[in-house]
Amino acid sequence: MPRGLFITLEGLDGSGKTTQIKRLAAWLERHRLPHIVTRQPGGTAIGDRIRQILLDSRSTGLAPMAEMAMMFADRAQAIAEVIQPALEAGRIVLCDRFTDSTEAYQGGGRELGSQTVLELHRLLCGALQPDLTLLLLPGFEASLARARRRNHRVEQQTGQNEGRFEAEQDAFFRRVWQKYREIAAREPERVALIEGDLSIDEVHEQIVEAVSERLVLAELQAE
Repeated sequence: MPRGLFITLEGLDGSGKTTQIKRLAAWLERHRLPHIVTRQPGGTAIGDRIRQILLDSRSTGLAPMAEMAMMFADRAQAIAEVIQPALEAGRIVLCDRFTDSTEAYQGGGRELGSQTVLELHRLLCGALQPDLTLLLLPGFEASLARARRRNHRVEQQTGQNEGRFEAEQDAFFRRVWQKYREIAAREPERVALIEGDLSIDEVHEQIVEAVSERLVLAELQAE
């Protein structure tokens, strides 16, 4: 059985990833392409518990290296429990965030550097790389404002506050933004950069185009 396709969505919170991953999943469903949707942190029972700690605004004083270690603990569990089995079964895996997020947020935002992140990825994740990464980079200010409004709305509705990162200063997110652009420049064959203040439909069209091209390539390589 041919290996499945591993597709990740990346970007700042508020970039529209949640909306776009739902639309992409619906597109795959219409084309009868077997797939699963997962997220990081989270996606497993253990990962969801780690997510609660990482994103809860009450988790103050968490050291940057401890934060990164928890991200990789979540990721290693997700690979073993969810991602690798699905790929081996020939499914398309749609994952909301992967190691690019750690490189951007911890490597860039926390200023831990890319080298440490990439070495941990090699050791703990077997260097598993996405076949395609869809990087959404709309306007910086608009993304951040949407993320902060969303977290406030979710807290009012559910009592849960996952805004620990959104509480950071703008300089933190500027470093995240820049690191994402560095990743896209470093790996243009893997990363499809979708930038600018586009409509939801325009972003979806670019995503479908990138995914369709990768599906054709995967079919050719399997022949």
